[in-house]
Amino acid sequence: MRAVVQRVSSARVEVNKEIVGEISTGLLVLLGVEKGDGEADLNYLVDKVSGLRIFEDEAGKMNLSVAAATDTGGEVLVVSQFTLLGDVRKGKRPAFTSAEDPEIAKATYLEFVDRLKALGLGVETGVFAADMQVHLVNDGPVTILLDSRKKL
Repeated sequence: MRAVVQRVSSARVEVNKEIVGEISTGLLVLLGVEKGDGEADLNYLVDKVSGLRIFEDEAGKMNLSVAAATDTGGEVLVVSQFTLLGDVRKGKRPAFTSAEDPEIAKATYLEFVDRLKALGLGVETGVFAADMQVHLVNDGPVTILLDSRKKL
């Protein structure tokens, strides 16, 4: 699984010009599911996203996570994005052969969302496989790339 995690002061996702998910301070997570991703990949990304210490504490140091919701007031907006699995090593047109089949990817995406909610986080989402417009104000900017297969 791959995720692009952005610390935001606000973010929203629209489908057909209608807002389907919106947060203020928190994380925007663009999530891609790769063929062969399993329980270990899901556990890794849920743990990393919820525990990333990228919010500033009272001393201005990045010490707080979105999971410390009482400290940051943070929420999470999760948007499915299979294009994170685009491979451009051969040519300039991305190949998406490593992206998981949509049915399995959707179930994994929804499980990721459910696990974040189970941690007590406020979670909003986009619409799986929809044509979405994502609007955000990246705070910092702070952007982190996570890949469950590159954890060592």
